[in-house]
Amino acid sequence: MASKALNMKWDSDQLAEIKSVTAVYNMTMTEFFREAAEEELKRLKEDPFYRLTANVEEATPAESAEILEALSKLTDDDLQVASEHTFTIHERKE
Repeated sequence: MASKALNMKWDSDQLAEIKSVTAVYNMTMTEFFREAAEEELKRLKEDPFYRLTANVEEATPAESAEILEALSKLTDDDLQVASEHTFTIHERKE
């Protein structure tokens, strides 16, 4: 896997706290941030908001705003799976 450098600015007190914690666990700050990012990505990708909007890449800004507004009004009950259907699409040969 290719690696790229990333420059980030942090509050100095928070950074000192992170350094202190990583020293106790004998881990690098890179490991700390990588693991934290992996956990946060997993959590965000499981969120229904992400799952419902992640594949809407070709929508216009107006369509995106409309979709996001509708999604923000959904309750947990609205997001429950009520039923599931599987469809198989076969290519028609001519």
